[in-house]
Amino acid sequence: MITRTASARYEGFGKEGKGQITTQSGVLSDQQYGFGSRFDQGIGTNPEELIAAAHAACFTMALSFALAKEGLSGGTLETTAKVKLDQDGDGFEISRSDLSLAATVAGIDETRFREIAEGAKAGCPVSKLLNAEITLEISFSGG
Repeated sequence: MITRTASARYEGFGKEGKGQITTQSGVLSDQQYGFGSRFDQGIGTNPEELIAAAHAACFTMALSFALAKEGLSGGTLETTAKVKLDQDGDGFEISRSDLSLAATVAGIDETRFREIAEGAKAGCPVSKLLNAEITLEISFSGG
């Protein structure tokens, strides 16, 4: 079992509060977040942006390993994830994550590539964690 950690600290409450996020690796160290960065264009990060980064990275790595398992060794995968935060009654919910993949992979036809990509989408641990609709748009080049 692998365990990764992150911590969040929030000082003050509501819109006036200010937060900091720190990750175990130190990649984020007291990174600012708050109302402005979550619901407006304020400075700092927000949970949805971090989930989008995690989903893009997880899916791309899962696809990379699935392609290696097929005996492929070269190419480029670039994924963008767009995580949607929607109103849910008095609160909010993450309703979807839209993955957009640009891939250049030699030695595989597009039909088989799409099958493998769909499997990676369903099988990546972050996809499994999300209780949301997940879509995948693919731009494929055989390189």
